[in-house]
Amino acid sequence: MTRKNSPLVDKRPQPVSTKCEQNMAAAQISGFDGFPDILKDFLYYRHCRHFPMILDLPDKCGGIEEPEDIFLLLVIKSSPMHYERREVLRKTWAQERSYKGLRIRRIFILGTMGTDFEKERLNKLLKAEHQEHNDILQWDFQDTFFNLTLKQVLFLKWMKRNCQQVNFLLNGDDDVFANTDNIVDYLHGRRNNNGSQHLFTGFLIKNGFPVRWDRSKYFVPSQVYEKNVYPNYCGGGGFFLSRFTALMIYSYSDTIPLFPIDDVYMGMCLEKAKLAPASHIGVKTLGWYIPSKKIDQYDPCFFKDYLLVHQFFPNNMYLMWHQINDPNLKCGITNSSRTIQT
Repeated sequence: MTRKNSPLVDKRPQPVSTKCEQNMAAAQISGFDGFPDILKDFLYYRHCRHFPMILDLPDKCGGIEEPEDIFLLLVIKSSPMHYERREVLRKTWAQERSYKGLRIRRIFILGTMGTDFEKERLNKLLKAEHQEHNDILQWDFQDTFFNLTLKQVLFLKWMKRNCQQVNFLLNGDDDVFANTDNIVDYLHGRRNNNGSQHLFTGFLIKNGFPVRWDRSKYFVPSQVYEKNVYPNYCGGGGFFLSRFTALMIYSYSDTIPLFPIDDVYMGMCLEKAKLAPASHIGVKTLGWYIPSKKIDQYDPCFFKDYLLVHQFFPNNMYLMWHQINDPNLKCGITNSSRTIQT
């Protein structure tokens, strides 16, 4: 795992806590030599939670002196190389705007990728994006699938320091399609909850189990997780949570070792906090089903009432956003069965 500082990192002396030393004791775990390299790497460094920030947004939420009243913060997990995805999101559902007088703001959270010149080029790209859009948080850790949990925890730490007043958050990947108008309507309709009470909802997974097949990207051996069932959790493609729940998860994360599957880790923190995740029929993180081959699977009448769907590529994302926001879109009586109740 690359731990050297990026060329774009502030060159002022860093505190000792930013250095991440490999934990060689991990190699003593039974069967360690047979684990995939990405899992070995995770176990060597799972204790490390302090990394230099390359790109920061200290005033994104208005700053300490004059905090901005943000209703929904879009927290989007992205990869340094996904420039096209970020650009499309900025033009579609992740626009910074107000809806019914409620402010929506956007943040992309990233680590670093590559080595030497490749890493430097990607960091320069992100710096240019950041200067133009003011929407990127980046830390100097390697952006891999098993480090998504680290990315989540680092963001929550940043939120506690810089953005505690936000009401709700959408936490999702950069390849989900989100109908932010519907999301705001749903969250604003929660009775007696302005973000100060528990809310964590998405595509609920009950009785999920660790994958023991070592060729799966989700492989977790019994030496890392002994139980045969995961706590209830919501699919990591996209879910919604209140500021209360986000801060509770962060407080409990200090007592729970990082886990290689980030959405399961959220479930672990919720379980320890005695807070339950909930299901929403309008969230589809495992894809969607169209009941007829005679209808386009991207028919906007199927999507106009959803909250969030995974997985979309940039061209379909751009088209769908404009279609569902077209005032001339007609989904008549023949399409009534497509409506998703929220």
